[in-house]
Amino acid sequence: MQDILSRPNNPLFGGNRLKLGLFGTNGKGSAQTLVPEAFKPTWDNVIKTACLADDAGYEAIVAYARWKGYIPGRITHPSGVILDPFTFAAGVAQATSRAAIFATSHAPTMHPVAAAKACATIDIISGGRLVLNVVAGWNKPELEMFGAPLKEHTERYAHLAEWLTIIERLWREDEEFDHDGAFFKVIKGMSMPKPLQKPRIPIMSAGGSDTGRRFACERADICFLLLHSEDPADWAKQIAAYKQFARDEFDREVQVWTYAPVVQRDSRKEAQDYLRYYAVENEDKDSVDGWIAGNAATAKGMSMETLQSLRMHFAAGGGGTQLVGTADDIADRLHQLSDAGLDGLLLTWVDFIDGMTRFNRDVMPMLEQRQLRTPFQASRKLVA
Repeated sequence: MQDILSRPNNPLFGGNRLKLGLFGTNGKGSAQTLVPEAFKPTWDNVIKTACLADDAGYEAIVAYARWKGYIPGRITHPSGVILDPFTFAAGVAQATSRAAIFATSHAPTMHPVAAAKACATIDIISGGRLVLNVVAGWNKPELEMFGAPLKEHTERYAHLAEWLTIIERLWREDEEFDHDGAFFKVIKGMSMPKPLQKPRIPIMSAGGSDTGRRFACERADICFLLLHSEDPADWAKQIAAYKQFARDEFDREVQVWTYAPVVQRDSRKEAQDYLRYYAVENEDKDSVDGWIAGNAATAKGMSMETLQSLRMHFAAGGGGTQLVGTADDIADRLHQLSDAGLDGLLLTWVDFIDGMTRFNRDVMPMLEQRQLRTPFQASRKLVA
C-alpha cells in the first residue's frame, strides 16, 4: 500500500521556484566575527527575526544543534551559546503562521524514541510545519559529553540510518514493535500522538562526502550542500549530478539547497568594505582556528591546506556562497543560482534584523518581478 502524502501547511512543497530560509538564529548565525553588532540569540531577537521571515513569506526557519563551542575551555564563547533547537522550534512555531520550522539533531546526542516524541509534538504545535534536519555528528568534544565517542565516518552514517529508521517507524506504526539493531535495542516501541504530516515529517540532510550524499539522496527530502565554485556552469553541474544520483540510485526526487551569508549595501564598494571589516579586520581568529581544526579532524574531502585557504569564507559565513553587493547584485546572483537548478537558500547575516529589513524591502520585490517567487501577503496571527 502506497503512503498517503499530506503536508498541506508546509511551504517547502509550495510553488515558489526559489525558496528562502533563515539560518542560525538560535545562536550567533554563521559569521565568526568580533564586531559589536553581531547577532545575539536573545528570545526577543529570535522572535523579531522569525516574524520578519514569516511576514515576508520565507519558507524556512532553521535552528542548528550545538552543545559545545569551537574553542576548548572557552565555555562562554558565542560559538557555544546556542538555544536548544527543539525548544526553539516549538517556541518559534507558536509565534509564526506559515514558515516551516526546522529542528536539528546530531543522532548520537538524542535517543530516537525521545526525538520521535519531540518532533510529533512540535509538528502538532506548528500545524504541520516541522522539518527535521539530521546530522551524523562530527564535533568530537561535543559528542564526548554524551559518552558517545566519535565513530568512523561510514559507521556514523550507519548509526544515523538506524536512528532515523526507528523514528520513522514510531511516527507511522500504530502497533508496538521491537527493534534489535547494531546500535539500538527497542522493546515494544511506540509513540503517540503521531505527527500531522504524512507519511512522515520531512527530512533535511547535508551530504558532502560520498557516504553523506548517498544517505541524503536515499532518506532526505531536502539535500543541503556547499557549492564548490563561483562559476554558475559548475553550480549547474554539481546540482544536476546530485539530483540525478537520487533518481538513478533511489528513484527519488529531492530538493537541493545551500546557504549564503548576505551583505547588502547601497554600493558594491560599501558591501565589500563591510565584508572585509567583519570577516577580515574583525575576524574571530580563535573561533575560526577551532572550527578549522575540528573539521579537519573529522570531515572528508578537504585537506587542512584547503580549509586554511578558505578561512575568510568561514569567517564570513561558514563557507557559504556569498551574496555581496547592491540589491540588484544580490537579485542577479540569486537568479543565477535558481537557473543553475538550486531549489532554495538558507540566508544568514551578521546583524539579522538590519540585514533582513534591507533584503525584504529591496531584494524580495525583485525576485517577484523575475518570477522566482510569487507576491506574498503577510497574515500575522495573534499570539495570546
